[in-house]
Amino acid sequence: MGLHHIIYVSRPFGYSTSDLLGILMLARANNLRDGITGALVCREDLYLQFLEGEEAVVGRCFRRIRKDDRHVEVTELVNEPATERLFPQWAMRHDPEQSWVWTRDEVAAGVPATVPRDDVLAMFRTLAAAPSASD
Repeated sequence: MGLHHIIYVSRPFGYSTSDLLGILMLARANNLRDGITGALVCREDLYLQFLEGEEAVVGRCFRRIRKDDRHVEVTELVNEPATERLFPQWAMRHDPEQSWVWTRDEVAAGVPATVPRDDVLAMFRTLAAAPSASD
């Protein structure tokens, strides 16, 4: 199996800082175990996540996410083979609300579910190139 990436968007159900910290802690532990890397952009109205790794492993992870009741309206944006990792050093990079991510009004209007593949990939390329708050 080869390298693969999945990008999805969802809405948090019952979002809180403690929920987010729990999600990040569990995701990082599971991703280290499974060889998955990626990034999560989140706020009260949005989870936007990029997962990358072996196709079968990333697929299993995404199926777990779809069943997780902390997410609603999980929408797959990209699911395809990849030639390289964008976040090779990150079991799960966390970046809170970014200025280049959709506004709350755009999210409420359903824009994330209609974004073109190249646009959402460009968003994560921007994030991968940016310094992290922990750098």
